[in-house]
Amino acid sequence: MKAVPKVNTDGLYLEDELVDDAFSGIVPFYAKPEPVVFDPNQVEQPDGVNEEEQKIAGYLVGVPVPAGLFRPRFDLAAWEAYQDAMQEAPQESLPKLWVEGLSKEEIEELTKPQPEEASELDILKQRLAESELENKRLAEESNANQLALMELHMLVLSVVPPNQG
Repeated sequence: MKAVPKVNTDGLYLEDELVDDAFSGIVPFYAKPEPVVFDPNQVEQPDGVNEEEQKIAGYLVGVPVPAGLFRPRFDLAAWEAYQDAMQEAPQESLPKLWVEGLSKEEIEELTKPQPEEASELDILKQRLAESELENKRLAEESNANQLALMELHMLVLSVVPPNQG
């Protein structure tokens, strides 16, 4: 058994499919037919699925995918041209059958540098810095409150004579 690429009708790679080691060439696969439903009210019942009515869903491709493609696309037209040329005169080598299925813009978007995610240590450092700032703010606020309380106490003492009490 070996894995071969499975492509859709546009030639875009879908997944690998396990096939016999002797598999080569290009073979279509078909969409799963809709189930035949028996309707007792219908006079004429549908027959089984006619193979001619089945739609090609894609192809099993016996040509390996070269490395380095972001979204491999099998060039079905180039394959057909190669098959036609093989009937006229045997060819020594395969043409380039796999091409890039993404545009340059799509590849640039995929390959642009992504911002690094902060490490756990960086997150902890950030939280510590934020906590220290909050602690400093609270300490300053507490000092201001103590000073205001002392001033209020002094004011009360200046209004109320010390021996009255």
